[in-house]
Amino acid sequence: MKVAVVGATGMVGQVMLNVLAERNFPLTELIPVASERSVGKQIDYQGKAYTVVGLEQAVALQPDLALFSAGGATSLEWAPKFAAVGTTVIDNSSAWRMDPDKKLIVPEINAHELTKEDKIIANPNCSTIQMVVALGPLQEKFGIKRLVISTYQSITGTGVAAVQQLENEYQDKQGEMAYPYPIHRNALPHCDVFLDNDYTKEEMKLVNETHKILGDDSIGVTATAIRIPVVGGHSESVNVELRAASSVAEIQQLLHSSPGVVVQDNPATNTYPMPLYAEGKNEVFVGRIRQDFSQENTFNLWIVSDNLRKGAATNTIQIAEYLIANALL
Repeated sequence: MKVAVVGATGMVGQVMLNVLAERNFPLTELIPVASERSVGKQIDYQGKAYTVVGLEQAVALQPDLALFSAGGATSLEWAPKFAAVGTTVIDNSSAWRMDPDKKLIVPEINAHELTKEDKIIANPNCSTIQMVVALGPLQEKFGIKRLVISTYQSITGTGVAAVQQLENEYQDKQGEMAYPYPIHRNALPHCDVFLDNDYTKEEMKLVNETHKILGDDSIGVTATAIRIPVVGGHSESVNVELRAASSVAEIQQLLHSSPGVVVQDNPATNTYPMPLYAEGKNEVFVGRIRQDFSQENTFNLWIVSDNLRKGAATNTIQIAEYLIANALL
């Protein structure tokens, strides 16, 4: 199993390497790939040094799998080149997510859609992934009519520059600004760029990707995405209107038995999900499950997950594991 990690020196790429090692992924040859300025650098994987190569050389090596985390422009140009030599690409960018010919996969929800013919597979947006892991079981059992979403997203979703900005602001130092305003002691209702409809690109990803993954365009979805000065993961307040009647106890029981979900929900002991405890973990944590008394068949959920793990690297590798387990490579 020859595996290329494209964007190996980046924030998500580094987490991918960690997750591959932790899960004992059955690779026999690792090909770390990065931009030209990183070619020739050494990276460590399980105690062995590997030399970073460029994209052209990586394609020539014809890996079985290419795990991409290198941005949309790179994916649009290079994913088809890998696919043309028989490599299966799993891409973390937004480049292919809404392409009608490409699958958008969260393994717990819709991995069964994958076939051997899928040579470019899209990994959803981080905030969408954690939400649909929790909502997929509700959609299957009760049906979902409407979602009202507010996200509270980690600066790690923006990247290294945002982490550096926060660290500079902690220390009262001047430096590069990843955001138009300070993030320390602040909350920015501005994730990604604003679109013509006055929603941000991040907010519309939650709308469009949820429809595609759950396979139901009739679900009403509206979202507000907020950036906050935390590093451990994304948090989401989700108000979900179901099509069939349920109860808090039934939802708790259903989520307890759902793959990839950990229910942390006991107000009496102050037990609820937080990014402080989600950091470094691969699961999606759900708590504060309450009935919305203002509307029939409606409930509130608080959903937290490490956006670099389940929101990116872990989901990618779980897709790869599914392909191997079902002989789809």
